[in-house]
Amino acid sequence: MSWGTELWDQFDNLEKHTQWGIEVLEKYIKFVKERTEIEINYAKQLRNLSKKYQTKKNSKEEEESKYTSCKAFQNTLNEMNDYAGQHEVISENMTSQIMVDLTRCVQEFKQERKSHFHEGRKAQQHIETCWKQLEASKRRFERDCKEADRAQQYFEKMDADINVTKADVEKARQQAQIRHQMADDSKGDYSSVLLKFNREQHEHYHTHIPAIFQKLQDMEEKRIARMGESLKTYADIDRRVIPIIGKCLDGITKSAESINEKQDSQTVIEAFKSGFEPPGDIDFEDFTQSIKRTVSDTSLTNTRSEGKTDPKVPGKSRGKLWPFIKKNKLSLKLCFGFHQGATPEDFSNLPPEQRRKKLQQKVDELNKDIQKEIDQRDALTKMKDVYMKNPQMGDAASVTQKLVEIGNNIEKLRVEVHKFESWLAEVEGRLPVRNDNSRRQSGLYETQNAAPVNNCVQDRESSPDGSYTEDQSQETEVKVTPTEFDDDFDDEEPLPTIGTCKALYPFDGENEGTISVTEGEVLNVIEEDKGDGWTRIRRNEDEEGYVPTSYIEVYLDKNAKGAKTYI
Repeated sequence: MSWGTELWDQFDNLEKHTQWGIEVLEKYIKFVKERTEIEINYAKQLRNLSKKYQTKKNSKEEEESKYTSCKAFQNTLNEMNDYAGQHEVISENMTSQIMVDLTRCVQEFKQERKSHFHEGRKAQQHIETCWKQLEASKRRFERDCKEADRAQQYFEKMDADINVTKADVEKARQQAQIRHQMADDSKGDYSSVLLKFNREQHEHYHTHIPAIFQKLQDMEEKRIARMGESLKTYADIDRRVIPIIGKCLDGITKSAESINEKQDSQTVIEAFKSGFEPPGDIDFEDFTQSIKRTVSDTSLTNTRSEGKTDPKVPGKSRGKLWPFIKKNKLSLKLCFGFHQGATPEDFSNLPPEQRRKKLQQKVDELNKDIQKEIDQRDALTKMKDVYMKNPQMGDAASVTQKLVEIGNNIEKLRVEVHKFESWLAEVEGRLPVRNDNSRRQSGLYETQNAAPVNNCVQDRESSPDGSYTEDQSQETEVKVTPTEFDDDFDDEEPLPTIGTCKALYPFDGENEGTISVTEGEVLNVIEEDKGDGWTRIRRNEDEEGYVPTSYIEVYLDKNAKGAKTYI
């Protein structure tokens, strides 16, 4: 089927149709362009999303990344970053393989179409000119025939009239002959013009127009085929990245399968294990013995040797203060001697297990530093040998000074390693050894007030009389002298009053070592807040304990012993 034979009379419609076809191709190019913009924006958003949730260096998240679930999540973010890269590839390929090529084709189609229709209009104008010439020749022939007929009738009329002179008749006859000759000439001209028009018209509708329309048809079919190829390329561009995207998704699946909940649980143990053992049973303290005592038995010596129970202040035995360690009152006094928040070099503020890990980590870091220095020393030594053999290449003396500095650094690092290894050996040698008495340690505490308190007390043992002593083998542990405990444990003499306080809120005082108060009650202050949030008060000679400092309003006596002076 050919447009030239089937659509010989549809010049205007073909002109509109081919213009529409080019517009369709331009619309498709615009669609691909918007698709590339979507892909590049999507890839950018995916990359930003992955970057947003990536683990930041030197942060708490980096420490948490040791868990398998966190590693899997980080791997997923990396895979999504690669996934975003494939969408960038889609955008780039669609731009280079479809948009650029089709834009060039559209320009070529426009030029070709313009050329074909210009040729078609030129052919139409030619046939129209031939038609006009034919019409003019025809009208002239018709006019000449009519004039010849009128001249003949006039001659015949003049010839029949007896009153007309012979000269007039001859004149009429000559005029008629002239008109007949003009009619014959017009007839011949009309005949030749008609033959020429028919030949031109035949060539126009059977040769020129079919050829032009065939070119338009070929152009249109080429445009359609080119669009089909572009659509196939459009699909192939997506299809080529599907395997890579599949690998990204497989990587995410593999990361998910790598999650090991048991391993993460073990990691939690390794991260937070203190090395302490749970406290043992609390011994029963028989207070009925004090009832059987005589007045002479209440001496200082007997009181100390039999449990240190003062009849004047019942309920103030050392054993009663053990549960109160949970409130961090005693823990704050037994904490490390350095400023809160500072970290000692030997990590003695940490529980044994955590201290071992920190010391081991420090030893590993120092060994890495030593290895770096050794590598640098070896490299400089080789360089020095080269300079000594070939002085023109460099000065060996300049390398010697650097080697001396590196040697000093290595020696310092080895001293540090030996120091930390000694602490590490001490901790590792002590961790496995546990006895029954060591079960009552200050590891039994809560994180009610200050978090650093939770790691400050190590391997404290409970003595039979309820007091707490340090393990003497722990030279790096904080040493607590007996005088530090006198304020809380020596109960032979009541503490002096250093001020008064007014209860702002009611407090139940359900825990051991605390005392209940009612709102508005006025009591005596015998020990101010040491920074742990608790104040020791006394209601009467027999009833005293701790209350939260925020529950009371304190009025200290500036002249009282032990009271601070506020300016």
